[in-house]
Amino acid sequence: MVRTETIIAVKNVSKSSQFYQKLLNCSGAHGGETFEILKDGNTVILCLHKWGEHDHPTMLNAEKENGNGVILFFRVSNINSILENAKILNATIEKEIHYNENSLKNQFILRDPDNYYLIISE
Repeated sequence: MVRTETIIAVKNVSKSSQFYQKLLNCSGAHGGETFEILKDGNTVILCLHKWGEHDHPTMLNAEKENGNGVILFFRVSNINSILENAKILNATIEKEIHYNENSLKNQFILRDPDNYYLIISE
């Protein structure tokens, strides 16, 4: 088996954790100010790491552009509910639900509190 467990650097782990938990109806499985594991059931969907902690070379400088070259893509079964959660969170929604000709799925696009680019897709 091979699978990824994506880790992103964030300024405030607790704030970002709450954002993702409310957005995606997931749960925190680690907790703390420097690292969090977000899960849907037993599946890790995203890890959050505080900028500058633990000497990871790509997570040292929070002043660089966050997420350049990265899209966080989440496939969900409840896209309308997730969009409503995003609106309740006052998230920056870049594009409302629309049909993507490439994936042949409905999706919407938003930004998280650290300006990472998220695609939520069916």
